[in-house]
Amino acid sequence: MDKSEKEKFPGAEDTYALEAMMQDKKALQMCTSHFLGQNFAISSNIKFSDEDGVLKHAYTTSWGMTTRTIGALIMVHSDDNGFVLPPKISPIHIVVLPIIHSEEIKHDILKFCENLKKEVEGIKYFSSNITLEIDSSDMRGGEKKWKWIKNGVPLIVEIGPKEIENKELFVQRRDTLEKKSYKKDLFLYSVVEILDNIQKTLFDKAKNFLHENIKKVDDKGEFYTFFSQNEKEDFGMENGFIKAYFCQDEKEEELIKKELSVSLRVIPFDQQNKEGSCIFCKKKCKTEAVFAKAY
Repeated sequence: MDKSEKEKFPGAEDTYALEAMMQDKKALQMCTSHFLGQNFAISSNIKFSDEDGVLKHAYTTSWGMTTRTIGALIMVHSDDNGFVLPPKISPIHIVVLPIIHSEEIKHDILKFCENLKKEVEGIKYFSSNITLEIDSSDMRGGEKKWKWIKNGVPLIVEIGPKEIENKELFVQRRDTLEKKSYKKDLFLYSVVEILDNIQKTLFDKAKNFLHENIKKVDDKGEFYTFFSQNEKEDFGMENGFIKAYFCQDEKEEELIKKELSVSLRVIPFDQQNKEGSCIFCKKKCKTEAVFAKAY
């Protein structure tokens, strides 16, 4: 999506950005790219030889996708229990917690866990094989499980004497914290589907949250009311994205930033056959913009 003239990178002809909505409904600019035209090439004397052998100033671009994207991932998907990792990018898909109450059963449980690891890691998921880690540390059971919940691993599997006897796995999803027992063979058959479902659930939840909190407004008073609510009374209530027609008057941009701490975040690419009245001056315009409070 485009940035406005005021938000454009200095010296660029065009700036494009991705804006994400965090759980408090504020915007976070995740990454940008800039078409710099010949401006920087001229100032830095960057030239190339064209097909006719003529030296010309180059057309250049600038791209930025930084650790801010990781911050967005954490802020969008995490919950009060800690991190939640989408399976497609999780370095560990499954963690196995052996439940060992005595030395007599330790060998059998660990052997069962190791065999499960070999079988699971032979299964392809997305662009690589599924990864599984066995946590056989001496940490207490509840503390150990809590550690992995906070770490956001998609699936937590507990294996104790009962599971070995019944050839079952006690599985907990990180996204919903739902717990369920699976026969081992059924789990191996279903694990890709389970991971895919977690991925889809996280994506759909974030997407629905975004669309539910974008509001179309055509009145300046409603715009100001929307962004003026007291966040101390209700977390996030003053936030969200507003879509409105805007004539791109830079003075108006400066005013709402000063009075409301609101900025024009992006101008969506799809502006064809659109026309409306500017929310501030009521002049006819063909640009619909997205406004929000941002980090």
